[in-house]
Amino acid sequence: MDEKNHNNLDELLDSANSLRWEVGGNLHEALMESIYADATRIADRVVTREGEHTRFDWERNLDRLLTSRWTGFPVMLLILAVVFWLTIAGANVPSAMLASLLIDMGHPFLKGLAAGMHMPWWLDGLLIDGVYLAAAWVIAVMLPPMAIFFPLFTLLEDFGYLPRVAFNLDNMFRKAGAHGKQALSMSMGYGCNAAGIIATRVIDSPRERLIAIITNNFALCNGRWPTQILIASLFIGAMAPPAVAGLVSAAAVVGITLFGVFLTFVTSWGLSRTVLRGQPSTFSLELPPYRPPRFWKTLYTSIIDRTLLVLWRAVVFAVPAGAAIWLLANLTMGDLSIAEHLINGMNPFALLIGLNGVILLAYIIAIPANEIVIPTILMLTILSAKVSGVGEGTGVMFELTDDEAYLKVFTAGGWTLLTAINLMLFSLVHNPCSTTIFTIYKETGSVKWTVIASLLPVVMGLVLCFFVAQFWYLFTG
Repeated sequence: MDEKNHNNLDELLDSANSLRWEVGGNLHEALMESIYADATRIADRVVTREGEHTRFDWERNLDRLLTSRWTGFPVMLLILAVVFWLTIAGANVPSAMLASLLIDMGHPFLKGLAAGMHMPWWLDGLLIDGVYLAAAWVIAVMLPPMAIFFPLFTLLEDFGYLPRVAFNLDNMFRKAGAHGKQALSMSMGYGCNAAGIIATRVIDSPRERLIAIITNNFALCNGRWPTQILIASLFIGAMAPPAVAGLVSAAAVVGITLFGVFLTFVTSWGLSRTVLRGQPSTFSLELPPYRPPRFWKTLYTSIIDRTLLVLWRAVVFAVPAGAAIWLLANLTMGDLSIAEHLINGMNPFALLIGLNGVILLAYIIAIPANEIVIPTILMLTILSAKVSGVGEGTGVMFELTDDEAYLKVFTAGGWTLLTAINLMLFSLVHNPCSTTIFTIYKETGSVKWTVIASLLPVVMGLVLCFFVAQFWYLFTG
């Protein structure tokens, strides 16, 4: 390389170095200015200088309210109570409308259509009284509460409140050997246990996720709320003066709900120290900023991705249940139907645990959907107790319109206050529905853990009812 080219290269390198230092200096200067600007903004937000009035920071004050050890839990219970109340009260009208359309109008229409086609009685009964009615009950009872609960729950999530719930409950779940985020899946379980199982995906630890999956059944799903409210109103509230009967009934349902939370902690603690032994994982819970919820996106996501998906699964599993209910009630062995033989065979054990054979059989054949438990109990009661003038016929599920009619049927079936109390307990602590069982298998990919998650609650429920019944018999003679 000649001297001229060498000098040109040196000049080019010097120019490049100068440009690099100039650009680097500018970047460094811009970076420092950004840091100082952020620091000034933060200081202006949190520091009150002498002579200035105290500024109101609504996010910080809201966090103090929602995450305080003194106010966090009461506010959390209040918000969840409002969500549950809106779900239950708001679902009454659309549920009644759907029931009127699908059952009061749809069922007679299909029966008339079948008669016009001269359909055989057994096919008419199997398809319309069995399959169709089961699907109609599930849609009428399940769709409106989910369509209300899931959007409300998602709005709270979008707003940024649910991470505050996890923050409040993290210490309690950690002491139970579980994960703080289990609070979120447990809360989702109150709308639907299958959705609660899916919500456990937010938990990274496989061990702690299994604990959350197994214990999610202790959260009362919307399919079990009607049973709790009906029985509490008929038997618990009836013992109180009329002026406070509603309050007493509500307190009984809230008590059962809180007992489910207690069982969640106890079972999580037991699992974490036995078959799922291990140290609770640590995680950094970042409290996101509060954001205005995106209503239409939330509504679309809640209805399409959660409500309709879960409802479709429930209907698919309810269809064979309806067929089974009709067949058990209409196929006979000797002078009794198969259902009556099963009820009589279960009665000795059922009475030992403070229930009856009708209730046990109803929970067995209604595994696909908790929504059809009460209609199935009513149908089986009038079948076994030979109650006349009530219902639509053998094997046809139905509901009643007033408390006196319910009490008449239950009294004919030999129900007592113990039966009602243990039914409320067993409704809380029994096997998951078929939709939830299927979801557990899809999420875990394990037959073993699906079986454990399905059988553990029902065994606990039977044991719990047995001890309550024995104490009852001991103190009542």
